[in-house]
Amino acid sequence: MKSDLFFLTPLMNAAGMLGFFPDPHAALDFSRLGAFITNPISRLPRTPANGTRYMLYPGGFLLHTGLPNPGLSQAIRRYGGYWASASLPVIVHLLAQNPDELAWMVERVERVEGVMGIEVGLPPDADTAQVARFARAALGELPVLVRVPLGESVAMGQAVMDAGASAVSLAAPRGSLTPGSSPYGRGEFVSGRLYGPTIFPQALRAVQMLTDAGIPVVGAGGVRSASDVESMLKAGASAVQVGASLWKNAHIPGVAATIQN
Repeated sequence: MKSDLFFLTPLMNAAGMLGFFPDPHAALDFSRLGAFITNPISRLPRTPANGTRYMLYPGGFLLHTGLPNPGLSQAIRRYGGYWASASLPVIVHLLAQNPDELAWMVERVERVEGVMGIEVGLPPDADTAQVARFARAALGELPVLVRVPLGESVAMGQAVMDAGASAVSLAAPRGSLTPGSSPYGRGEFVSGRLYGPTIFPQALRAVQMLTDAGIPVVGAGGVRSASDVESMLKAGASAVQVGASLWKNAHIPGVAATIQN
């Protein structure tokens, strides 16, 4: 089993922000990234969420997309060639319902050239014991990142490292808003992931705590400037993922400008 992750540069996109492959026609200088992380891919196809999917709030935005994707088999057929010919290593983000399904998915991804590693997205209600089972199920020929929630990063991080993972990454926290002319307007609640600069202090603290516990971590959360990247690296992150400032609707200036052509 391979266990090490090496990045030529310590910067990469977060899953869900740049699509399923590094598009050579995109207005980004991919040479500035140490790896490309795909959008989340499930075993079976998923359609976009109905209703409100993107909501601004002071200091960031909420995303509720439903994580649409064509399913693993179609994704490999459509994008496997791009992964093999990409100018930078590709990390495939897998979203499984249970450990057995994850093991099946990992086995198939390992057959694709150009894939450097696996990032595991966890079910939102997974506990520490379940997280460890997911980590063990992902072990194979490729290094494994497990994306853990900010609030439980140390306990879950230790569990996945004990299970054999290479490192952890940090999931965006979850929250709820109501649609309307303001984030506090009337309507049904919309739940999703939270992105934006207000997340950064929590994320930086999580990196510090994981590093102090001896857990390798790829930092993420609210990163929008070169100084944010530097702070996470100084706190002990082995690399940093950029999310909010790469999202197509975010209008949040930031570190994305450093990878523009």
